[in-house]
Amino acid sequence: MVKSSQEVALQVIQQAIAALAKWAKFDHPSLNDEYREVSRAKKILGWNENTAVGILRLLFDKVNLCNELKMEISKLNYHQLKAINNDNSKSPDIPYPLNLESIKIQQDNFKVEINQTLSNSLNDNWENLPLLMLILDKFGSCLSFGESDVALVDMARATAAVAAALVNNSEAEKISLIAGDLSGIQKFIYTISSDGALKSLRARSFYLELVTEEIVQELLEELDLPRTSIIYAGGGNFYLLVTANNKTEEKVKQIQKRFNGWLINKFQCKVFLALDCLAFNTYHVATKKFSYHWNQVIQQLNKQKQCKFNEQINDLLEIRDSYGDRCRVCHRDDTTDLKQLNTEEDSVLACPTCREMFRLGGQLFKTKAVVRSRHQNVSSNADTNYLINNSYYSLFDQVPTQQIQNNEILFLINNWKIKDYLSHNSVPLLLGNYGQESCENPGNFIRAHELATKARGIQRVGYLRMDVDNLGKIFAKGLGDNHTLSRLAGLSRQMSYFFKVYLNSLASNRKYTLPENHKILTPETNIEKFVRLNLLFIYAGGDDLFVSGAWDELVEFAFDVYQSFRAYTGHNPYITLSGGMSINDIKYPLYQAAADSGESENKAKANNRDSLGLFGQVFKWDEWLGEIKVSTDNIKVIAESKLYISKKEHLGLFGILPFVDNLLNHPDLGYPQSFIRNLLVTAEAQELALKEAREEEKDGIKYFLHLPKLAYAMSRLPQKLRNHENFAPIRQSLMSPYNAPYFRAIATWIELLTRE
Repeated sequence: MVKSSQEVALQVIQQAIAALAKWAKFDHPSLNDEYREVSRAKKILGWNENTAVGILRLLFDKVNLCNELKMEISKLNYHQLKAINNDNSKSPDIPYPLNLESIKIQQDNFKVEINQTLSNSLNDNWENLPLLMLILDKFGSCLSFGESDVALVDMARATAAVAAALVNNSEAEKISLIAGDLSGIQKFIYTISSDGALKSLRARSFYLELVTEEIVQELLEELDLPRTSIIYAGGGNFYLLVTANNKTEEKVKQIQKRFNGWLINKFQCKVFLALDCLAFNTYHVATKKFSYHWNQVIQQLNKQKQCKFNEQINDLLEIRDSYGDRCRVCHRDDTTDLKQLNTEEDSVLACPTCREMFRLGGQLFKTKAVVRSRHQNVSSNADTNYLINNSYYSLFDQVPTQQIQNNEILFLINNWKIKDYLSHNSVPLLLGNYGQESCENPGNFIRAHELATKARGIQRVGYLRMDVDNLGKIFAKGLGDNHTLSRLAGLSRQMSYFFKVYLNSLASNRKYTLPENHKILTPETNIEKFVRLNLLFIYAGGDDLFVSGAWDELVEFAFDVYQSFRAYTGHNPYITLSGGMSINDIKYPLYQAAADSGESENKAKANNRDSLGLFGQVFKWDEWLGEIKVSTDNIKVIAESKLYISKKEHLGLFGILPFVDNLLNHPDLGYPQSFIRNLLVTAEAQELALKEAREEEKDGIKYFLHLPKLAYAMSRLPQKLRNHENFAPIRQSLMSPYNAPYFRAIATWIELLTRE
């Protein structure tokens, strides 16, 4: 019997829902006889009649980048039994891992929630693949299936992808892995300069998400595959599991050629699509050999990126009769269609693409859904249509109520509500999408000058860039012998969830999403402690982010992201973040601010990663947060200094944030502003002396030059302050050699917060 890949994938997902229902003790609808493709896919991946749903071990615990065979884990981490919800417009909570005893307590309530959802959803929707997948995402992301570290949703997706690749050839010995990479995204997004650049940057990142979706969708349509064949898609990268044959390879080449032709015309060669496929032994999806094929196809993409647009080279070499004026936003000079960017009188002249991006940026604040169609006029309720290759994307400020046609797709942005997926064409579109509304221009995201005016202390805008350290190595070899398709899909999904889903929660619901024992600056009132209003996500997805905001709130957000990510990943020492931040006047060019924050991030990477570049300084996150337990072995000191260190019975404060918190947020201390200036002068004197010192002198200068200067400065403080009990740990810790490298960062942070 000839069957479609959609039918095969649906049967796999129905069986996964049946397994979920069995665990929750819910009577699920009856199952049809199993297709041969499904039987073989299940056999390959180890899914048999005894495979059962259970409690999920944290997959991040398996990541190991050292050469030793095993990594010692101090405690076992388990995924919380918590559905992914956004009811009442609240972003989903971050599911920090718990111990086994805490998880067992959650089981009964979680089963009740599953029963309620299945009871309300399955009766008329047993054939609705997108809806069943949403249910699996909501509930199957935190339950294991078979092996303790493999999530039910990941096993289901992997099995459905293999089964769909075997349609009508269930005994095929090979399947193919398609990999794609949109190269040049940063060049396209960041190198712009104009009024409204912040809004345009956000639009460009959103637009490229749609471009990624369009490439993936065309691959699925050309190869007749369901969306369950997608292993991962986001941030300009995607991976699909497909049928292995000459037809597949030919269609992949055609789609790549077609899209690169469109990218040349649209973005003047700034963005390039590297796309390739690799056939391999079908059984390797369930073994560590899968990592070899994964890395091999990535190497093929890297080779393509070294010779971009080689198939279009003749077209690029054609001599143009004339050149147009240069676009004042993106600087392209290959179009004569230049018009004002916006309706303001002094608006700059911009090309059609930049005008389109500016218009798109003005619509994103209220966008809740996007419809992909081959027809331009989807609905009278839609905002402007955007043409991507041969498809139109229409934006809606509410979920459309009209019937979505069979050849159309309804993308629902950050929407986990079951009722909105009753259409068979609805799929989620996850985006790092947080941003406050502009007071000056309601219905739009907040502008840069508004962010600056709302900052505490000096009125400046901050720009933060962060990404996961060693991500390539983590995916290439971090899972070791556990590098199977289902686990790799799980690792990709959980990384993507953090940056596309949970960062929205961290920004909007700080009070309820920070991990236990987090460190923050203590504000003057408890109400302000967890309020953060002035941030704007320009991009967040995959494994990185670029966020703007009032500089003081953005500094704290950087610390929140790091602490949340470390808790989310079980504090695995091999999974860390590095970041860089720039603080600028509103007139400072945005493309240069992006470059500055990127340079700061690169310096953090060069500091052996797991670091933050801020205020012109680079330190480990633990140093910023003051979390290192110091000892005399932590630093090299000259022999004469050991006597001094031995006299220190206790180091009251360490690092940067604890000092800022104690000096800034204890009004009863009443320290003079001159004391902060003395910290800065001391730091400058040390830095100057270090530049001129011989190598053998540097330890003494770095750690002990500050002692007489600070002793003199503290002797001149008011007696009331010197004798205050809360000042004792500050005085003692400032005189410690361990804190000497941090004076500039401490003084700069406080000075910016207190400057009028």
